[in-house]
Amino acid sequence: MNYTVNLKEEYKERIVPALMKEFGYKSVMQVPRLEKIVINQGLGIAVSDKKIIDTAINELTLITGQKAVPTYSRKDISNFKVRKKMPIGARVTLRKDRMYEFLERLIRVALPRIRDFKGIDSKLDGKGNYTLGIEEQIIFPEINIDSISRLLGMNITFVTTASTDEEGYALLKEFGLPFKNVKKQ
Repeated sequence: MNYTVNLKEEYKERIVPALMKEFGYKSVMQVPRLEKIVINQGLGIAVSDKKIIDTAINELTLITGQKAVPTYSRKDISNFKVRKKMPIGARVTLRKDRMYEFLERLIRVALPRIRDFKGIDSKLDGKGNYTLGIEEQIIFPEINIDSISRLLGMNITFVTTASTDEEGYALLKEFGLPFKNVKKQ
């Protein structure tokens, strides 16, 4: 099988030279790259209904093409009726080809399906990583709207090797993430 993901090829052929020129890198190895994408769903409502975790895991698996795993609470919190080692979420970590495939589907298919979409905020975490919050899982075409029982949100974290927010922002912008207030240079 000699299939390569479009965004991976685009990264090698277009994005690397563009970033090298923009930031004046001497070596290709200095250019920031996307390391992994982590999709996380915090499901506090699952305390009362255990089926929600199974549903969330199945939906995340459908969306990403990789098996999702449950996340467990670390300690007891009586106010929230949470016990230690109770399932309270689901997550998936994507790397390599699956990561690029997911990113391409997110940019080209899922984000444009958000109602009244005007772009995403451009606030990075200070180390070149970016977290995008999505309120409904139905923006992904893999999810059958008729079969969902409740709308669940998720956080999608893009982990890059960039050392500054500026570099991380430039990398994600080159990949095609539709940021709202594009900084004019």
